[in-house]
Amino acid sequence: MTKSVFITGGATGIGRATGLLLAQRGYFVGAYDIDEERLAVLERDITAVGGRGVVGHLDVTDADEMARRLAEFHETAGGRLDVLINNAGLLNAGRFEEIPLEVHHREIEVNVKGVVNGLHAAFPYLKTTPGAVVVNLASASAIYGQADLANYSATKFFVRAITEALNLEWGGHDVRVIDMWPLYVNTAMTSGISTGTTTSLGIRLTAQDIAEGIVAAVDPTLPRKVLRQVHFPVGTQAKALAAGARFSPAWLTRLVNKRLAGH
Repeated sequence: MTKSVFITGGATGIGRATGLLLAQRGYFVGAYDIDEERLAVLERDITAVGGRGVVGHLDVTDADEMARRLAEFHETAGGRLDVLINNAGLLNAGRFEEIPLEVHHREIEVNVKGVVNGLHAAFPYLKTTPGAVVVNLASASAIYGQADLANYSATKFFVRAITEALNLEWGGHDVRVIDMWPLYVNTAMTSGISTGTTTSLGIRLTAQDIAEGIVAAVDPTLPRKVLRQVHFPVGTQAKALAAGARFSPAWLTRLVNKRLAGH
């Protein structure tokens, strides 16, 4: 039995690294993106590491295209969808009022609507695949609203909320829904980004770090299984921030975030 994984935003960064890692572990990989040139490179690289997969164009904001791509992949993968990874996303940094409204709207379209489209289209295939898993890419900015990332942070709070809700709803269908909470990752998405928190915390994680975290979350250790862990902070800093927000009073969490952001 060959497991299958469908990855949005698969051409570069976290999506690419995760696709290659899962291909090496025997998964049939479907990687989809608007960047078809880099998808072609990934397809060759999957073959080079001994893996199998398919790639294809996908604009996650287009619900019809999302449904078509998932249907095609499900058939090609032998009627299985073991893992859905909602990875495609945008990040825009700066003062909220200084970022053009259309840029905010596009970020919401991709980070929110794209995730909803993927979840909705994939559910029929997930529920018929025993032990299926959904991995949503959230962010440590879903712990507390981040200054200079207000809109991005809000989209990741949405991802956090829908993850929690569907983890409850879909549990009865043997579908586990989880999310990843990394801090800044050194990819094209953070190129040129400068905020108070990039200055105070740095950009320390790599795409490979997140890929390894995703693989570990998809096949969790026994304690994580017993605790039914839903949110997976990645890296020491994100784990510390998540723990602090959980156990600290609200005023202290706000103060810490204010100081980290330099506001």
